[in-house]
Amino acid sequence: PIGVVGAIGPWNWPMMITIWQIAPALRMGNTAVVKPSKMTPLSVLALIKVLNDELPDGVLTAIAGDREVGARLAEHPAIGKIMFTGSTAAGRAIIKSSADTIKRLTLELGGNDAGIVLPDADPAAIAEGLFWGAFLNTGQTCAALKRLYVHTDIYDAVCDELTKVAAAMPMGNGLDENNVLGPLQNKAQYDIVANLVEEARTSGARILLGGNPDTGQPGYFYPTTLVADIDNTNPLVTEEQFGPALPIIRYSTIDQAIEYANGLDVGLGASVWSPNLPAAREVANRIQAGTVWINKHGNVDPRIPFGGAKQSGYGLEFGVEGLKALGVPQIING
Repeated sequence: PIGVVGAIGPWNWPMMITIWQIAPALRMGNTAVVKPSKMTPLSVLALIKVLNDELPDGVLTAIAGDREVGARLAEHPAIGKIMFTGSTAAGRAIIKSSADTIKRLTLELGGNDAGIVLPDADPAAIAEGLFWGAFLNTGQTCAALKRLYVHTDIYDAVCDELTKVAAAMPMGNGLDENNVLGPLQNKAQYDIVANLVEEARTSGARILLGGNPDTGQPGYFYPTTLVADIDNTNPLVTEEQFGPALPIIRYSTIDQAIEYANGLDVGLGASVWSPNLPAAREVANRIQAGTVWINKHGNVDPRIPFGGAKQSGYGLEFGVEGLKALGVPQIING
């Protein structure tokens, strides 16, 4: 079989995701064709060039292009397996393109990950973990924490502590090693984040930090933004922002928090925050997501199977299960 790898994301993420998919594909005896996102092709093409200095000819091929190129690969009869990381919309298109040849698929699609802070959590102790769960890679991560639910008893304290941490994190040109946050990858994504934040502001939500981009600056730097007192039906909550803007929603009962967390049609990851591990596990078991972390978010481990629930995709990467997904079982008689 031949594997097709698709990956989208800024800077180092396309290379990392590509390696996550190439390595097991080759380990299981496949050749692979890599089609990077049209938004971030150069780093992946450079990576493939380095790998091909050591690999035999024809084992690993890179093809750059737009969605039409991806569709042609997905429908090609010589392709036996597709692995894709990207949006739910693109995943649906791949399913349709590959349907006639009934390809095996592993799809890691969009997420709008929920985090639930239980009332016994220590706001100061969890603030930095919450920050990096949401703002790693400036929020441009499928499994980033994108909507945060906090119990009313500690809501204001969590908002205050998270604001302190976020305000101290420098954003700017990555060539300056003092900066820990960078720009959004493209103008379209910048506009999505800016419009969602402005809509939240107009609705009456409270901007704790950020929300005031410098439109004259070079690059697509949108400031780290925290939005409080926002309704759970607001677009900033219900739509995946994929950027540095985190809505913080108040809840009063655990049942309400779980209902909010499970209320969308996606479920890539989620997290529960509490020093009481049995209580946190009880809540985690009720969340509809492929992975639920406790007191952390987005910590992917290649030894542990990873995949989404609902419209966040299907199939597994990593671990033994991920390797099995890249091989065809052989039945031997006699």
